[in-house]
Amino acid sequence: MHLDAFRWLLTDDGQRLLAAAVEAGDDSLATLTRLRRIAEPDQVAVALTQAMLRVKARDKFGADADRMYFTPDGLEQATRRRVAEHRAARLVAASARTLVDLGCGIGGDLLAASRAGLTCAGVDLDPVRIAVAEANLAALGLPGAVQVADATTVNTDPFDVAFADPARRTARGRTFDVDDWTPPWPFVEGLLARDSCVKVAPGIPHDLVPADVEAEWVSDHGEVKEAALWSGRLATTRRRATVIGDGGLATLTDEDDPGAPVVPVGEFLYEPDGAVIRAGLVTAVAAGVGGGLVDEHIAYVTADGAFRTPFARGYRVLEELPYREKQLRAALRERGIGRLTIKKRGVDVVPEQLRARLSLRGDEEATLVLTRVAGAGVALLVAPF
Repeated sequence: MHLDAFRWLLTDDGQRLLAAAVEAGDDSLATLTRLRRIAEPDQVAVALTQAMLRVKARDKFGADADRMYFTPDGLEQATRRRVAEHRAARLVAASARTLVDLGCGIGGDLLAASRAGLTCAGVDLDPVRIAVAEANLAALGLPGAVQVADATTVNTDPFDVAFADPARRTARGRTFDVDDWTPPWPFVEGLLARDSCVKVAPGIPHDLVPADVEAEWVSDHGEVKEAALWSGRLATTRRRATVIGDGGLATLTDEDDPGAPVVPVGEFLYEPDGAVIRAGLVTAVAAGVGGGLVDEHIAYVTADGAFRTPFARGYRVLEELPYREKQLRAALRERGIGRLTIKKRGVDVVPEQLRARLSLRGDEEATLVLTRVAGAGVALLVAPF
């Protein structure tokens, strides 16, 4: 999307066209033909793209999406509202008052910080993204200043906190090499020498995190969305897992982790949240449910008691079935199981392919866990509770 095209979209004529595109609700040939009677083809394309992006953005931004503006890659890279609000709340709790967002994109984190009461400024190299971020602040009635600038040249000293979300894409696509980030890892390391927060990929190696920096992994409704590095006075522990769900937010840290032994499979099996696994806090979950690990290398927890925990999904272990495929097929058919959810961890199995080979028939539905216990393959028939 060109800058001039976006600026036109913000005019009265552009807003009327956007409203018509939103009302149409699709980009069918009939809609294109009708809208081209009142606007130029390139203007129609911009309006329809914006209308479609608003629909797609509802998962990240909720009702705000219907008033916001996006670019396709800006939406993809933006922090979802619930996660950004959690981050802003942490800043407020740390008594931060001012924030500079280095690489603000379309403004996802900027909006949350401004809404939380922080005085915010954002910079980005892309003029279109800056225009979109400015429009989003205005659309939601939030204060904040943005400008086109190179994040690596910005003086962050006047601000309480510096926030950065390095781009992790190159011309070759998504990159996992921190030296390919924009800004690159050396800039991030320099930023972490002061009070700052840097959003990074969930797969960041633990040994890459500086010793005095907190690494927090965040999941939203069971999906790991990101990791964030907190430095200076914002760092309160070494490793943290934060899970966001319908019931609110819960957090687990390495200070909650006394360790846990490997124990035989008990009456219940627990599948830790992805943020817990990424943070290396599976044994903290095991300790929390009064149990242990099924294997020292596998992220499954077992216990003899049923516990509700936001950090793991619980299953009652019904029985152990044969692990070998032929015998497993026979056991499942004997139980009349025709619909099977397969969960696996630590074994070389592709659930979709195995399910097809099992050729199940029956009216019953079940969940099967394939994993390793004491180094050997195990098949457990379980039921969520």
